Amino acid sequence: MTRLVYFAWVRERIGKGEEDIDLPADVTTGADLLAHLKTLGDGYAHALEHENVIRIAINQEHVEHDEPIAGAREIALFPPMTGG
Repeated sequence: MTRLVYFAWVRERIGKGEEDIDLPADVTTGADLLAHLKTLGDGYAHALEHENVIRIAINQEHVEHDEPIAGAREIALFPPMTGG
């Protein structure tokens, strides 16, 4: 079981801040995770429709979409951050 945490408009569009999910064996990278989540319903599909802008953190460390997710305790998904 992997804990997924959603932030900002990703959270708003999915309709929850976090969830625990069993990932299929073929979901091995951040990109695979995004593709899988988009199949879980309209809210997920809407939140992740522009997946290239979604940022991913595994165990609170920013990673690229091709990063393996095996062994992740927590995966966070969030939109780009702006400074100020």
